[in-house]
Amino acid sequence: MSFGKTLTLSTGAKIPQIGLGTWLSKPNEVENAVEHAIRVGYRHIDCAMVYGNQDEVGRALKKVIPSVVKREEVFITSKLWNTSHRPDQVEKELDETLKQLQLDYVDLYLVHWPVAFPPGLQGFEPEDPNRPGWVVLDTEVTLVDTWKAMIALLNTGKVKAIGVSNFSIDHIKGIAEATGVWPTANQIEAHPLLLQDELVQFCKEHNIHLTAYSPLGNNMAGHKKLTDYPEVQEIAQRLNATPAQVLIAWGAKRGYSVIPKSVTPERIESNFKQVELSDEDYEKLCELGRKSRKRFNVKTTYPPFWDINIFGEEEEKTTTNQVKIQ
Repeated sequence: MSFGKTLTLSTGAKIPQIGLGTWLSKPNEVENAVEHAIRVGYRHIDCAMVYGNQDEVGRALKKVIPSVVKREEVFITSKLWNTSHRPDQVEKELDETLKQLQLDYVDLYLVHWPVAFPPGLQGFEPEDPNRPGWVVLDTEVTLVDTWKAMIALLNTGKVKAIGVSNFSIDHIKGIAEATGVWPTANQIEAHPLLLQDELVQFCKEHNIHLTAYSPLGNNMAGHKKLTDYPEVQEIAQRLNATPAQVLIAWGAKRGYSVIPKSVTPERIESNFKQVELSDEDYEKLCELGRKSRKRFNVKTTYPPFWDINIFGEEEEKTTTNQVKIQ
């Protein structure tokens, strides 16, 4: 089984190191996945409004709380979507999330992206009428505006902690310096091809917990899967482990909480069975990223496209908008 390890957040709360991700899970699969995960020992479920499946997560939680676990034994994260960045929208969306999840509070609530879309339009990624295939941006609201509204949620009892996702050092500095409130966590894409050592060091210095999404990489743009890399497979064979277990162990060794997504009962179970990486094997995996760095989730590489430079990646160089911090 999992080592049952928890990591302590700046609030003093504990977050289980291995969680279940629900991004890219198809409808009708998530309910069974979450229920199965809780029954086999998971105590950390990662959700978001934009995944479009929180109602299923809610139905699964109803089946296992309190019969299998108490509410306070499960760590639930959700995220504020880009269409609700305006301060008057923030609590409204949280209320909708709580309704879908059938919960009174979430343990951690994150700003999903440092990017705003206008509220009140159709869909999660409203199309720019002047540019088919591209999303319309809200360039008025700032990250600081949104972060102040997130801070206000701490007084409502509906969130235990607040944080961010996909934020760079500059984005985090901007909101923290303007408000005096540092995010408790930053959820980022993290795997051996994307080391982000500077961001990792910065978050450590400021006691910001890192959660790794897409710990196995993803092939949205048709890139080779990390689990298929011979270096990963060689370590897996030697440890009598799956390639996924090796990649999860890499993230755990870096001090992240890790949220692999699966809807298959066997994979849900095997992802939770942790293995320990030697320093030598850990270094072999880091070497992959030093040789050939790759970020999978870049919003200019798959539709609908976002015309904004979030990470400073090569693929974002042609964008016309910058993140508006304050």
